[in-house]
Amino acid sequence: MKFGLDVGVYGHLARPKFIGELAALSESAGFYSVWLADHVVFPSTVDSRYPYNPSGRFPVPGSEPLMEPLATMGVLVGATRRVRIGTAVLVMPYRNPVLLAKMLITLDAFSGGRIVLGAGVGWLREEFEALGAPPFGDRGAVTDEYIDIVKALCAGGEVAYRGRHYDFDTVLSYPPSAQRPAIPILVGGTSNAALRRTARRGDGWLSVALTMDRLPERVDTLRQLWNECDRTPGELRLVHKLFIDIGNERASVYGGREPGTGTVAQILSDLGALIDLGYGEVIVRYLGDDPEAQRVQIARFADEVASRFV
Repeated sequence: MKFGLDVGVYGHLARPKFIGELAALSESAGFYSVWLADHVVFPSTVDSRYPYNPSGRFPVPGSEPLMEPLATMGVLVGATRRVRIGTAVLVMPYRNPVLLAKMLITLDAFSGGRIVLGAGVGWLREEFEALGAPPFGDRGAVTDEYIDIVKALCAGGEVAYRGRHYDFDTVLSYPPSAQRPAIPILVGGTSNAALRRTARRGDGWLSVALTMDRLPERVDTLRQLWNECDRTPGELRLVHKLFIDIGNERASVYGGREPGTGTVAQILSDLGALIDLGYGEVIVRYLGDDPEAQRVQIARFADEVASRFV
């Protein structure tokens, strides 16, 4: 099992000092990767329902700091030497796909091939509108096209594209991405559409929020779709994101305990269940506004949990 650390680009601790400290900790504590979520602006009024907690309300006040993830990735590329740097997840329709691809290719070059693209469709309608992004209702189809464009530009050379939502005449994409044939793409989301997108376009699946009794059905469905697309079974990369809170049990959006919270024994059981399902990577994030509590939580996770899987 490999472990990644979400450095938190939104919330009270989304400040250069704390993000930089977490990035440094990730390397010194032996984490495999660091990750960044994606928002660009928080609308002052939000009616959209947040899908990952029982209340449906976003867990961080919109008045708290928010760092743009791609710009932050550029800082982390220079501040680290070993860890992979990924998005968990980037909302694909928020950005021009050609510009996004070139930014990712550039980051991959400067990092020596350490970039991972976690790709999602987004949930915050009001943010789509503030950014002038494609219509919220088209976000799935738009994401499919944008993933294809990113992969084509990563391959390098002459690239043209004709889609329903985006098209361009031949351009030259040099250099290609450092990682061949493209930057790895993990598809986020738990719906059937997200699983189909993973099987058709992704290198793996990045799951979140699902309880351990719901996850097996989703993994089985994904594996069936993966096989139907004639993908090599052993190449499916499974990554799960946990919002940890050691010592405090939180309620899941699906009822019962949220995985990653509660006692050390409960969290170890969660990780054991993930391993049994074929997961090889777990990303952890602590949601809170106290830097000392964050430090303690991550240190305890590394010492009391992750160390058991080395």
